[in-house]
Amino acid sequence: MRYVSTRGAAPELGFADVLVAGLARDGGLYVPAEAPIFAADEWERLRPMAYVPMAIEVMWPFVEGDIERADFERIVADTYSTFSAPDVTPITPLTNGIHMLELWHGPTLAFKDVALQLVGRLFDHVLTKRDEHVFIIGATSGDTGSAAIDGVKNCERVKICIMHPAGRTSEVQRRQMTTVDSPNVFNIAIEGTFDDCQDLVKTLFADEEFRDEMRLSAVNSINWARVMAQVVYYCYASLHLGGSAEHPVDFTVPTGNFGNVYAAVIAKRMGAPVGRLIIASNSNDILTRFVDSGVMRQTGVVETLSPSMDIQVSSNFERFMFDVVGRDGAEVASRMAEFRSTGEIAFSPVEMADVRNWFAAASFDDDETTHLMAKAFANGVTLDPHTAVAVGAAKRFARGGTEMVVVGTAHPAKFPHAVERATGVHPQLPAHLSDLFERPEHFDVLPVDPELIKKYVRRIS
Repeated sequence: MRYVSTRGAAPELGFADVLVAGLARDGGLYVPAEAPIFAADEWERLRPMAYVPMAIEVMWPFVEGDIERADFERIVADTYSTFSAPDVTPITPLTNGIHMLELWHGPTLAFKDVALQLVGRLFDHVLTKRDEHVFIIGATSGDTGSAAIDGVKNCERVKICIMHPAGRTSEVQRRQMTTVDSPNVFNIAIEGTFDDCQDLVKTLFADEEFRDEMRLSAVNSINWARVMAQVVYYCYASLHLGGSAEHPVDFTVPTGNFGNVYAAVIAKRMGAPVGRLIIASNSNDILTRFVDSGVMRQTGVVETLSPSMDIQVSSNFERFMFDVVGRDGAEVASRMAEFRSTGEIAFSPVEMADVRNWFAAASFDDDETTHLMAKAFANGVTLDPHTAVAVGAAKRFARGGTEMVVVGTAHPAKFPHAVERATGVHPQLPAHLSDLFERPEHFDVLPVDPELIKKYVRRIS
């Protein structure tokens, strides 16, 4: 498997180099030069499999040639042994043909664990074989940071520094990052938004001298390995719910940075029985407005009850756009430069017809989210605010006779104040996090200044 940059000016790489590089040298994101396609009989062979063996089969084409099969099988099995659910990502019924895919059974109670527990182990394996070290710099709107830190906190060949927007995550999310007492873990609260944090990461990577000096790498969903691991649960859910080419399974995904729903795109391109993809947003509804209007236009970031979606620059959309424009890297680079300078990109009617063949979208504000949470609670289901938004969108777009899966992205206890506001009940953290609020925190506060961030990274490295 070879990988190419969405902006067309970086060299093709193999999987191990893509893992370590994170962001391409030309500022683009790596995607497979050609996605693997499984035949119908191959999907039937996978259908009865448990999660771990299916994960090995689905991901193997993406890593083959860079990792030995026996090593990869061991890494995947070890990854998902850390999850509290025997089936890793349980599927539970909600109502009227709508199901929930529970992705919060990993160590940090969020869907990011599904990928980042694997990515940490892949880093350890590849860097040990190469006798190399890297410095991971990342941005988080809440869940990526804690999952990334947990995934690499015991890696001797990795240092990690995660930037989060000060005061814009839930307290549980923040403490899951800042209470990790490990010599290779650092946290910065940035005096800005998640988009500012994400922009700082890209600025640091764009400085090639600094990037090489620090051996920078990434765990955000700009790293292809994140997307690869998330592809699996779309294959798993669609097969286990009886999906077929004639009767595919629809998915509703709460998304801000587009990485989670883009993994569903890859699963569908591989031939998995995935149907329509519904994008669910909060008041930061840039993706919903784009699907409806054909114009991707930034507005100011609004703080909401679902902070992991408080985003206006959806980085992973660049991967999808690469295919929309015929895999023309120069065209992608031009449009991304336009977006950066004007805050807006318009798509042609032909391009939007392609987009709408894949996606529908809906958004819900905080009052609507609270109502959705309260209604679910009355029916015996406690939802976090991100998953609640997805439930609302799923009900809006559900089709009779077609199974619909809501992608449940976080345990309700990660957002206790939002849950209590909606239900009157304060959700309890699982036993392994029961003392989270008693643990000392370790983080620094810095402004949105790339030069200061560079000095900080040099100092701690």
